[in-house]
Amino acid sequence: MTVPNPAQEGADRLLELLRAFARESRLPEPPEGIGLDTRLESDLGLDSLSRSELIARVERGLGVRLSDQALTAATPADLLRMAEIGATQGDTRTAAAPIAADAGDLQAPAEARTLLETLDWYRRRAGERTHILYYDGDDGPHPIRYADLALGASRVAGRLTRAGIARGARVAVMLPTGPDYFFSFFGILAAGGVPVPIYPPARPQQIEDHLRRHARILDNAGTSFMITVPEARTIAKVMQVQVGALREVLTLEGIGTETPLDDWAVPDADDIAFLQYTSGSTGDPKGVTLSHADLLANIRAMGEAVAIRPDDVFVSWLPLYHDMGLIGAWLGSLYFGVPLVSMSPLAFLARPGRWLQAIHRHRGTLSAAPNFAYELCLTRISDAQLEGLDLSCWRRAFNGAEPVSAETLRRFTERFAACGLRENALAPVYGLAEAAVGLAFPPVERGPRVDCIDRVRFAGSGYALPVGCEDPDVMEVVACGRPLPGYRVRVVDGEGRELPERHEGLLQFQGPSATRGYYRNPQATARLIRDGWHETGDRAYLAGGDIHLSGRVKDLIIRGGRNIYPYEVEQALGELPGIRNGCVVAFAAADPRQGSERLVIVAETKEHDPGRRAALQQRARELATDVLGLPPDEIVLAPPRAVLKTSSGKLRRVDTRERYLAGKLFEGPPRPVWQLVRVGLSGLRQRLARLARDLPGRLYAYYAWALFYLLAPGFWIAGILAPTLKLRWSLARSGLRLLAGMTGMQLHVSGREHLEGLEHPFVLVANHQSYLDAAVLVLALDRPVSFVAKRELTANPIVGRYLARMGTLFVDRFDPQRGSSESAQLSAALERGAGLVLFPEGTFREQPGLLPFRMGAFAVAAQARVPLIPVAIHGTRARMPGDSFRPSPGKVDLFIGAPLIPQGGDWQTAVDLRESARAFIARQAGLKGG
Repeated sequence: MTVPNPAQEGADRLLELLRAFARESRLPEPPEGIGLDTRLESDLGLDSLSRSELIARVERGLGVRLSDQALTAATPADLLRMAEIGATQGDTRTAAAPIAADAGDLQAPAEARTLLETLDWYRRRAGERTHILYYDGDDGPHPIRYADLALGASRVAGRLTRAGIARGARVAVMLPTGPDYFFSFFGILAAGGVPVPIYPPARPQQIEDHLRRHARILDNAGTSFMITVPEARTIAKVMQVQVGALREVLTLEGIGTETPLDDWAVPDADDIAFLQYTSGSTGDPKGVTLSHADLLANIRAMGEAVAIRPDDVFVSWLPLYHDMGLIGAWLGSLYFGVPLVSMSPLAFLARPGRWLQAIHRHRGTLSAAPNFAYELCLTRISDAQLEGLDLSCWRRAFNGAEPVSAETLRRFTERFAACGLRENALAPVYGLAEAAVGLAFPPVERGPRVDCIDRVRFAGSGYALPVGCEDPDVMEVVACGRPLPGYRVRVVDGEGRELPERHEGLLQFQGPSATRGYYRNPQATARLIRDGWHETGDRAYLAGGDIHLSGRVKDLIIRGGRNIYPYEVEQALGELPGIRNGCVVAFAAADPRQGSERLVIVAETKEHDPGRRAALQQRARELATDVLGLPPDEIVLAPPRAVLKTSSGKLRRVDTRERYLAGKLFEGPPRPVWQLVRVGLSGLRQRLARLARDLPGRLYAYYAWALFYLLAPGFWIAGILAPTLKLRWSLARSGLRLLAGMTGMQLHVSGREHLEGLEHPFVLVANHQSYLDAAVLVLALDRPVSFVAKRELTANPIVGRYLARMGTLFVDRFDPQRGSSESAQLSAALERGAGLVLFPEGTFREQPGLLPFRMGAFAVAAQARVPLIPVAIHGTRARMPGDSFRPSPGKVDLFIGAPLIPQGGDWQTAVDLRESARAFIARQAGLKGG
């Protein structure tokens, strides 16, 4: 008698389901057949949508409920383990009460200047209110109050501070959607850092591409820390090999016992809030620099355009590494105090109905998604799932981040009208990271608007001639809204001349959240901003006040004197049976034999039968010719995963073209372990090359520090023993001149005449760029002065004792308006006739720009009625940046300004002194605030 083996029966049933699905979907079958170790992606070509359908069949066939992580399963064996867990646990879903939107009198914090001030405002006034209701993989709701978010952020900030984070340090956040992400983002800000959101690899097969692309981003950002999940440690360590600045990889294990950081950083409104790297970043990473002021300006403008209400509820599954999910959904909800119902993108992809069910359950009024998500709801949600679904509460369904399909808008409205969805709820919108997120929204309560134009006329002349929507040559263009309040747009030709309505050209914008540029990428920044206008990179025309997008500038194909836009033909071919929807790209490829460009279309298919492939290729050619009005030069039927996409699902046309030109479209990805090895070896080669390039600089640094340690003891002893301050000052200058001469540092001083005849007392203020600033000022001044320094320096007896002998005054903080004892100490020094030297920024950071000036120096000068001398230092940041303690030879310029004479002793006089000094320093040093 044979004893049944439940485990073997489950495996056999799973493989039977998978083989049936493969036959029905015409998937390629490996030579050895489909087994438990078959790779779902590289062997069978399953993408996210195919996995979603397979998971639904496995759940029905095995009577289990799989977790959302089944979407990332590498093999059937992984699915089998998840199925066994699902059979043991059963359905763990819990009913969730609707999240209550507070319709009270609590208004948005209009006075808040930064994101941290916004969070603190709600923590103090509404700490017990639910801010986020997060759904985990088991559909279990987890409420996060404002107080919880602040506490979690404080704990993350504490861990970062103890790890040695410096002000302005960039910290990568490679986490999935969840409480840890929310805590980490604000924890980095609270610790004085700058978040750099990046996405974790969705599947092992993507590791190599993921690491190569993100290593360039992290290197460009100068990222020093990364926060990730424990499972990603291996990936993060490989990144560490490739990114020289990456000091430490942190996880949030045990964060609940971490001591919170109570003393949060206090950034200025113009300080960088975070770096948003465009999802398609490859060889030329573009990190959009967004300040706190930028973000709040954009959020406030979007709130006005949406007519935000106290009873609104935002429902979102959008990833938090993307601007629409991070800013539009989360930070916008935070600022206006409306509840956010959040779930992970995996939860949506696994079961799209969850999105609409969450809107129904929590009476969601606002939600947003790219066009593909609305399509997914149309194809994956059954009629049975619509029973009892009430979407009458959904007043604004934003559609953006990728081209909006008029057909999708129509079908979605018609399908879900029976569920109470209003016809005017759908709202096509337009935005870009360079504007923070939003740029154009349709008027409140207006539904979608579609412009029907003559396709032939538009392709030939760029004029959008209106025609009837039944015209055979009609081209439908969705209106994407009007500029947000305070923003302007225009369409120009290639020479920058503004074009009239309905003439297509380059779309440009202006607005309060327009980025200052791309981080550490001056070349890309120069291309972005032209004559005060920001380029969007999109082609468009204006009609009736609305923006109508026609395509990306870089994707435009010019053939036979006609402008060809890939999107329309890609969408049309994606509807063909046998071609994978959303996996078609059209691009121009150089033809060296004819000296022209060829129009190439790459379409993914799972079809392997030669006869059916030939028929499919012919149908694709005929349809493409109908849409374009001319035949394509080549149609390539490629296997699944050949068409590359960004993390947000956008087509990577340029990268796919490079794969086509290199003849690699039909190559599958190697096993994950070999990807890691290959990337690791590549990173090791890069690190060795970097070490070779850095060797001269390192040798110079060793030489400079060796000289310093050789000279310093003698001059320190002499300074301690010298009987007078004048002699000690003279010895210090002699030692510094000797060190500067032997290390090749050149100091050029302008404006010495402003010090001639000037007697003590006076106050001198200078910008702070480096640890070299004090030494440069000592070299430039021919008289003893008293530096004002932080009291922490006295903890080192060698440093503290020497500075005290040099007349240094130690204070706890530099702002005497906040500390009467420090104010009295400085005033007493001035009464004794001392000359005081202060750095009103208080500290320095690696990136260029002036930090806010504290009022201490200016208030003391005004109260004592003594001259204030502004000094601009330029070059010390390049000689020894940040906390690197790695000097380099070169020139330093120092500009001494004319004394500013206080006209009174009040606060306004102090403010006037500060503004005049700041203006001089910014002008002479080539700096600006932020």
